[in-house]
Amino acid sequence: MRAVSSEAAYFQRVSLFWLTVVTLSMGYYTWVVFWPQSIPYQSLGPLGPFTQYLVDHHHTVLHAGFWLAWLIHLGESLYAMVLCK
Repeated sequence: MRAVSSEAAYFQRVSLFWLTVVTLSMGYYTWVVFWPQSIPYQSLGPLGPFTQYLVDHHHTVLHAGFWLAWLIHLGESLYAMVLCK
């Protein structure tokens, strides 16, 4: 791990791996919540039947969880902006 030599080097970029994982996960979650009829469940391996079960039996929870996830991310970004001033 590299030593921090100045305040300018304190913040680091996020790893491309995590940026990709979070972006694809939130994209899939959006797809599941808003367009569940267009998902090819049979082509997704073990994720397909699990997703179909959640859509069929817990769609209200998925919808509420989607908006809760966005509210949490908005709150943490606002908190980070205030904290970093």
